[in-house]
Amino acid sequence: MLDPDSGLSLTIARIVRRLQGSSLHSQLERQARVSLHKPEIKLESLKEDIKDFLKTSGWEKKLQNAVYSELNVFPSPCHPAAPPEHMKEPLAYMRKAQGSWEKRILKSLNSMCTELSIPLAQKRPASEQKELLNKWNEMGTDEPDLSLFRPVYAPKDFLEVLMNLRNPNYENGEQPSFRNHLGLIQVPLKVKDIPELKEDFSELGLNTGQLGIDDSAQVPPEFFENEHVRVGQKVLAEQDSAAAQQYVRQGCPTALRADLWALILNISNQPEDILYYEQLKSNVIQYDLLVDSLIYKDVKLTASNDDYYFVFEDYLYQVLLCFSRDTSVLEHFTYSSATPPKSYIRGKLGIEEYAVFYPPNVAPLCFLYHEPSKLYQIFREMYVRFFFRLHSISSHPSGIVSLCLLFETLLQTHLPQLFYHLREIGAQPLRISFKWMVRAFSGYLATDQLLLLWDRILGYNSLEILAVLAAAVFAFRAVNLMEVTSLAAAEAVLADLSTLKVMPLLQIFLFATVT
Repeated sequence: MLDPDSGLSLTIARIVRRLQGSSLHSQLERQARVSLHKPEIKLESLKEDIKDFLKTSGWEKKLQNAVYSELNVFPSPCHPAAPPEHMKEPLAYMRKAQGSWEKRILKSLNSMCTELSIPLAQKRPASEQKELLNKWNEMGTDEPDLSLFRPVYAPKDFLEVLMNLRNPNYENGEQPSFRNHLGLIQVPLKVKDIPELKEDFSELGLNTGQLGIDDSAQVPPEFFENEHVRVGQKVLAEQDSAAAQQYVRQGCPTALRADLWALILNISNQPEDILYYEQLKSNVIQYDLLVDSLIYKDVKLTASNDDYYFVFEDYLYQVLLCFSRDTSVLEHFTYSSATPPKSYIRGKLGIEEYAVFYPPNVAPLCFLYHEPSKLYQIFREMYVRFFFRLHSISSHPSGIVSLCLLFETLLQTHLPQLFYHLREIGAQPLRISFKWMVRAFSGYLATDQLLLLWDRILGYNSLEILAVLAAAVFAFRAVNLMEVTSLAAAEAVLADLSTLKVMPLLQIFLFATVT
């Protein structure tokens, strides 16, 4: 066990090491040098005067936000004697399962390459480069023949893998604390109960004002909203990431959401960020990757047919194609159980992540950001902080395995009659809710409700609320579900979530459930 002082020292050392290589570090150095020419900087109090200058000029706040961002993203340091793979995933059987899943995906990709006689990556001819550059903002009008390309995996394939996970320590014996769990997930991970969730999500309580609640008994909605907007403007003026994260736990006003999310994620869209995006775009123009066709096909099958997102089809292609070339994303593998397939990387080009074939949830962000480089940065940061956990096997509390187990445990504990009924008719609840959670409800909820949900993901720096909402949906439709006699009928009852109001569902389930 790592003692608190050693852990703090390791954390400080890691943050200092990471920030020393950042553009913020060079900017701070430059500003410190500039300050030397100011009359208020005295030689006898040089250190303190420069500190005061950086504080009054706003640079200290930028440094604080960068440190806060690092603390949010990277896990607590392991014991110095622990092997490096423990930072990725402490449980050996989880690492093994993730490795097997990756091999299966690579095999599927390689067989597709062989069948179609196409390489993983090749340089585009000059004429094709010119054509792609000319239609960069109109890629949605393209209709390439993608009939031979097949999706690499579907949610149900991934669920089957998770259902077969077992802890080998229990293989030949009893699991006394776990044998009463009758769900599909059969691994003994610690998940929270309702009292613990109430404590963690205390700001969602019935007596706290919330955006997304139309009829609070405590405060008239319009009064709360006006005051909440005023506080939000103050938070933005202060440019404090920690304050912004606390603030969005009660929801973001629509007009402030884009700026608040960028502040929480520490995204400022500097000239060097715009240049980096242009370099990624240049890589897309120059090189044709197998993943490009898979992205085209997935967007055509999903967002293009979605009433909310079809208008953003061009943005989706731009962001996802650039994402597939971004080697900076590789950094998140230091704290992810997944491993980048190195066989894909040719020179500086790389198809870094299998999960990109399962286009992560970029579409809702298009409602907030209309500048491609900023949209790209926000999406990339959301992915490496949160969404990658929905596509990899790990024991992390926000990982998809823990979310599935949390969902099943909540239902079995608080709606046992419904849980057993669905189980008896062959309609295990997780078979229905898995696709919601693995996509963070993107494509299922109305956009305004989805953004209110994602406010809370950012506010609590956790994906656990996805499992709570999934359980709350079942609770809301419990009467109808008790009457169904098949999986198909249960799916029909839960087929349309677009009319649901997220916040009342969460509040009722968490704070009106008898524990």
